[in-house]
Amino acid sequence: MTSQLPPRETDHYTQLADAAVVTTRALLAARENIADTIEARAMMCLHGPAGVGKTLASKVCLRELERTRGEEVCRISFRARPTARAVRHELFAALGLPGEPPRHPSEFDRLILDSLAAQPRTLVVDEAQWLNRETFEYFRYTWDHPYSQIAIIFAGGEGAHTVLRKEPMLSSRIFIWQHITKLTPEEVQQVIPLYHPVWARTDPADIAFADRHAAHGNFRNWARLTAHTVTALERTGRDHPDQEVLRWAFSKLGS
Repeated sequence: MTSQLPPRETDHYTQLADAAVVTTRALLAARENIADTIEARAMMCLHGPAGVGKTLASKVCLRELERTRGEEVCRISFRARPTARAVRHELFAALGLPGEPPRHPSEFDRLILDSLAAQPRTLVVDEAQWLNRETFEYFRYTWDHPYSQIAIIFAGGEGAHTVLRKEPMLSSRIFIWQHITKLTPEEVQQVIPLYHPVWARTDPADIAFADRHAAHGNFRNWARLTAHTVTALERTGRDHPDQEVLRWAFSKLGS
């Protein structure tokens, strides 16, 4: 089975060298929630603002389930508001179905439903905030089929929760809702020194300074800040960042 999840080296923003996956409270909760959702063959919504680690959490947890349980994970993503036809074609590709996609919707649906009934699978729907009533109804239709063996993880920005809640036929079937938020100042002090070696040697007051002025508890911001900080240290020959180095890094971020 070939994994559809992106490789580990793409986990961190800009593929930041030496960055570690840190076991935050959100990651631990996601691991438990995703495992419980899959065990129940249910549906889950993982949502939150951009850059807080939703995608990383889902990838890390699902890779573990692929490895330990042999769970087959199918991943689809949308960048614009799709139609039911678009969802059918994305499912056709994600499920690895042979031949050409059927031309008639009824034939297409039978093919997809037969595939979803053939074996257990987890379907990850990224950028779920782009979905609309027609597409949500199609996912509900496939999940509701009595012989279907799928679990569905809807992952997306803050809008994902909003649009799902507007569809009571689907939202009433969501097994677990998880909202991932930014790191608190206390979590920043616990997590960031473990995230990258450059912060392990940094004064906690300077880490707090960096978070207050640039990162704001957002992992993607921390990744960008870390990359610029590493560059600053290489160019100056210093072995750890101070506020002068951090201010230079802030200038690259517009902070």
